[in-house]
Amino acid sequence: MTIDQKADGAASAPPAKSLSAGDKIVGTVSHGLLTLWTLIVVLPLLWTIMSSFKTSKEVLQSPFTLPSHWNFDNYVNAWSIAGIGTFFVNSIIVVFGALILTMLFGAMSAYVLARFQFPGSRAIYYLMLAGLTFPIFLAIVPLFFVLQSLGVLNTLPGLILTYSAFAFPFTVFFLFSFFKSLSNSIAEAAALDGAGEWRTFFQVMLPMARPGLATVAILNFVGLWNQFLLPVALNTDPNNYVLTQGMAQFASQAGYSVDFGALFAAVVITVIPVLIVYLVFQRQLQGAVTQGTNK
Repeated sequence: MTIDQKADGAASAPPAKSLSAGDKIVGTVSHGLLTLWTLIVVLPLLWTIMSSFKTSKEVLQSPFTLPSHWNFDNYVNAWSIAGIGTFFVNSIIVVFGALILTMLFGAMSAYVLARFQFPGSRAIYYLMLAGLTFPIFLAIVPLFFVLQSLGVLNTLPGLILTYSAFAFPFTVFFLFSFFKSLSNSIAEAAALDGAGEWRTFFQVMLPMARPGLATVAILNFVGLWNQFLLPVALNTDPNNYVLTQGMAQFASQAGYSVDFGALFAAVVITVIPVLIVYLVFQRQLQGAVTQGTNK
């Protein structure tokens, strides 16, 4: 192709469509709303981090100025003196224990309901959907007596089982569509290679559902980490308090003489695990999506 032919081809190409006035208005308004929402979310977080390095006097007298001295003692006081460290460890045990149980059995249940047809499968799936609509506070009294009869009331294993039960329906509902969309030919090819149902699930189908697993893991972790009603009603032993209970106790134990610097430091400690888990699973989610598009 000669230069003249290339020039003629370029000249005959249709011109790029210019944005209309309506598109520009919609784009401007959307960017403005996103910027406003970002400020609403980020500014309180930055203010909390800044206040965690102040003394109580500085927080009350000059709440919007930088601290005169970056006081890291607030984190030490919050972790050791206020007992946030113990509550933090309890929350890690309960949330990650419940998350492991929920993701494992939830993925297995969603896979069976999505890939196999048997009598009652649709009824079981609809019961899972009904579990999403069941308010937590209506189950407090029955749960109290169930855990008491099992001997796990006011214990961390009791909270793990309760957290898993309430996160289970959402996990099955979310992963059901992922397993439903996977090709049957892949499972059939694995069966022809001699793989059984367990090996096909764990080595073939489960890795293909990593985007869904990462997403539901993030949502479950945030919901379980911020859970307050269940531990307050079913865990009254101060030695087994989780972080939400510990934060409420710390904020109300001294009235107006509370150490605000240590309180804000405790809030930052509470937020950090959520950010870390989100970043970790977000990377796995992006990697899984990129890997899937390259195949």
